[in-house]
Amino acid sequence: MSVLRILHLVGSADNDFYCDLSRLYAQDCLTATVDPSRYDFVIAYITPDRHWRFPRSLSREDIAVAKPIPLFDAIQFITTQNIDLMLPHMFCIPGMSHYRALFDLLKIPYIGNTPDVTAITTHKARAKAIVEAAGVKVPCGELLRQGDVPTIIPPAVVKPASSDNSLGVVLVKEATDYDAALKKAFEYASEVIVEAFIELGREVRCGIIVKDGELVGLPLEEYLVDPHEKPIRNYADKLQQTDDGNLRLTAKDNIKAWIVDPNDPITQKVQQVAKECHKALGCRHYSLFDFRIDPKGQPWFLEAGLYCSFSPKSVISSMAKVGGIPLDELLMTAINETLA
Repeated sequence: MSVLRILHLVGSADNDFYCDLSRLYAQDCLTATVDPSRYDFVIAYITPDRHWRFPRSLSREDIAVAKPIPLFDAIQFITTQNIDLMLPHMFCIPGMSHYRALFDLLKIPYIGNTPDVTAITTHKARAKAIVEAAGVKVPCGELLRQGDVPTIIPPAVVKPASSDNSLGVVLVKEATDYDAALKKAFEYASEVIVEAFIELGREVRCGIIVKDGELVGLPLEEYLVDPHEKPIRNYADKLQQTDDGNLRLTAKDNIKAWIVDPNDPITQKVQQVAKECHKALGCRHYSLFDFRIDPKGQPWFLEAGLYCSFSPKSVISSMAKVGGIPLDELLMTAINETLA
């Protein structure tokens, strides 16, 4: 097999937080998948000032010495590199949509979902509406803008319509708590979702991959939640800033999150609902969905997260490993689907 030239698209055109998050995952991917007999890597690193860099590695030193160039020059460079496919690591909304669309224009195939699909799923209310129309259960909710008044009787969950990692998410137990919760949520988005609180049984995430055109359900990841002490997850459950300024994935410590035994009876039920979500949203290559399981065992769709950096720490990679699919096989499966 000839060596594949892969462009790793890293960084954020939005803010430093997403830039660091992207670099964290991409760096792990590059380290774990390096194989000169199979892959030749090129790194494109975008910063919030919208400049591009093409560093030798994702170390802070190599990024610092890489020359920043505008989009036009970056396109000229990319088109001379004989890129076979692009692997996106950008988590910000422009990265999930506009930058993927750029590679459609350049006719360079890329792993992952298309910009129209990711644009829908980065807006939680739109994703909910689509899967609900396909028959999937979703919490009753409403979409608010500045000045709107919630009508849902607490307990309710308030969250930005387009933000990840539980930023701005608040559980409201009394109507008097709405003002503070809305103020916090509106710090992260111009639209906010208020939805009925689903009584807790469990909270899980389900990954789907596509192999030879067929949908394959992966083992579930379950999160540490408790009806009394921790009824919902927050930002600290997922990410933490270290003393050196880097981000650390706190959800990967096997205490706050763990892989569910594939023989657990909830697995097959959630996988089936996840496949319905995948098809309803028009996903390709892979997908990832969060579900709340009520005390009766009914899954409720919370949101979609259509990203995988093919890092060992990526959720889909962790799920696949438990399912008997090592990282190199997972990546090659995605490459084959992309180039098919």
